[in-house]
Amino acid sequence: MKLNDLRPDEGSRKKRKRVGRGIAAGQGKTAGRGTKGQKARSGGGVAPYFEGGQLPLARRLPYKRGFKNRNKIVYQPVNIRDLAGFEEGTEINPVILTVVGLLKSPDDPYVVLGDGDIDVALVVKAHRFSKSAQEKIEKAGGRVELLSLDSES
Repeated sequence: MKLNDLRPDEGSRKKRKRVGRGIAAGQGKTAGRGTKGQKARSGGGVAPYFEGGQLPLARRLPYKRGFKNRNKIVYQPVNIRDLAGFEEGTEINPVILTVVGLLKSPDDPYVVLGDGDIDVALVVKAHRFSKSAQEKIEKAGGRVELLSLDSES
């Protein structure tokens, strides 16, 4: 087989319909465009947005207001009551919280909130603390350490 022997499969290529070439051709005179009107003219046709003068769908829908802050940091909440089950002197960090199931990923920034009570001294590392959480941890004899948002550990 040579390149000059290659042919498309039978019936896979169809001849282009040549419209407006006389009555005998089958698509003469109006060339399949009907009689008169906007769609019969050259360059004619309605814009996709146009609905015949009816208020278009894009204008009937309410505006999407406001904006989304791309720099917003969403903190995953962890409450004091969730930390009460750990043993005395344990270092709480994102990896441990992920293993226990309090965080989905160790890369997620999280905030420790003051809901609940704690009576064991823990070293808690988090990206943010509420005032009440910090007071409760320190009152129980523990320590709080802030983690930076760009580096984890």
